Parts: sequence; structure tokens; C-alpha cells
Amino acid sequence: MVTTANYITLSIDGVEPEFGAPEPGRIISGDPHFRTWNLEEAEGGLYSGIWEATPGKWRIVYEEWEYFSLLSGHSIVTEEDGEPVHLKAGDRMILRPGFKGTWEVVETTRKDYVIKV
Repeated sequence: MVTTANYITLSIDGVEPEFGAPEPGRIISGDPHFRTWNLEEAEGGLYSGIWEATPGKWRIVYEEWEYFSLLSGHSIVTEEDGEPVHLKAGDRMILRPGFKGTWEVVETTRKDYVIKV
């Protein structure tokens, strides 16, 4: 990652990831695990980085606003009472506060993201 006073590049070279997983009570299927490379934490609750998840399905509830772009893999995001949205490399989405539904990783997925809490 290259950092200057006014920009950063979204490279994870040399950046240690954080490891995680959905809360056990939210998991519907599989054994999903996450790696997150937080590359920017700015004033006002703004975060940006790279996130990766292994296959599985879990319930999600968004209290934050998030924009993301899939870099690789295949995931399915489904809002409660909504239609599944299949996402593959190059697809983008915004999840708004109040979004409730499921995230299913069919094939290990990596995305870049910007989150505003």
C-alpha cells in the first residue's frame, strides 16, 4: 500500500489481514471465514479496504452504508422477501442502512469496499 497525504493505493502487499467469521447464530450453511485488509479509516466513520470470504451462507443486517465492487468469486445477496442478486467479478452494489437479508458465497469472493457508519 502506498500512502501519501492525499491518496492511497488499494494494495494489500505487506498488510496483515484481520480474520473473522459471521456470528454463529447467523450462519445458515457452510463454514464461512473472512479476511479483511482495512486500508483506510478516515474521520467521520469512513472505512475502505479489501474483504474476502470463503463459501457459506449467513444472515446480514446493515446499519451502515456500503459500496463494493467484486474483484473475484461468486456471491448471492438476497434482501428479505426479495429476489437473489448474483454477483461476479466486476459487479457493484450499494447496501443501505436497514438492509436485511442473506449473503451466500458460492465461490470464494473478494471485494473492495467503502463503508460509511
